[in-house]
Amino acid sequence: MDFATFLIQCLNALQYGLLLFLVASGLTLIFGIMGVINLAHGSFYMIGAYMAFALAPIVERTLGGGFFATLAIGVVLAVLLGYVLEWVFFSFLYEREHLQQVLMTYGLILVFEEVRSLLVGDDVHGVAPPPLLAGTLPLGDVMTYPVYRLFISGVCLLLAAGMWFVFTRTRLGMMIRAGSTNREMVQSLGVDIQFLYRVVFAAGVAIAVLAGMVAAPVSSVYPNMGASVLIICFVVVVIGGIGSIKGALVAALLIGVVDTFGKVLVPQAAGVLVYVLMALILLWRPAGLFKAG
Repeated sequence: MDFATFLIQCLNALQYGLLLFLVASGLTLIFGIMGVINLAHGSFYMIGAYMAFALAPIVERTLGGGFFATLAIGVVLAVLLGYVLEWVFFSFLYEREHLQQVLMTYGLILVFEEVRSLLVGDDVHGVAPPPLLAGTLPLGDVMTYPVYRLFISGVCLLLAAGMWFVFTRTRLGMMIRAGSTNREMVQSLGVDIQFLYRVVFAAGVAIAVLAGMVAAPVSSVYPNMGASVLIICFVVVVIGGIGSIKGALVAALLIGVVDTFGKVLVPQAAGVLVYVLMALILLWRPAGLFKAG
């Protein structure tokens, strides 16, 4: 492997790891802070990808186009979707057993897939990157790297910095951290914990939808695309530590490196390397790399 190839694989690992963090951070919020096993989280990623495909022509007709306008509209719709879902379904699950959470969220997967099939069909679709980000950067004499992949990495880094600031430097973050530790005590201090949980759930859904929208131009849009993402997201949450945003970031980057270089160096075993990594880390630290908070 020459240096240019090595550099490209490093960039691919960084981009994949950061995108994985973008999806898994929403699951960390919902699963780690609210205590709900949300099997439908991968479906939110799928919804985001289909939003990028379906909203683009609508935005083109009404607003004259714009990839970033499509992203903004998609995120607003995702926040509304998350708020309504928490109000109608998830607000009844906090005191229920995990089995009931699994059954209801699995039912949501079936509903989302059927609605997706009715609205846009079962074909595979492509989403073009915006012209501004459609170019490439030279790496060496013959190799280039897509600018859009660097854009994905930049979006993920900005979100990671924003989440760190909210959770560690704002009153909202303090209330969320306190609510995840002792719901009754926070409620007794006058905080509307139900509204707080709805905000957290809506944010988790919006993050997953945003991940699906920015990933659509590089991964295409196809049925059941959220299933594989859901599995690897749970791996990220478990490795990083349940409820830890920092842990999710570190775990996602580790998985990105292992998966990317595994496919290059040992393609026959690439499918199991991530799970071997998870097993080794849990043998060393059964609670994950970092604690919540």
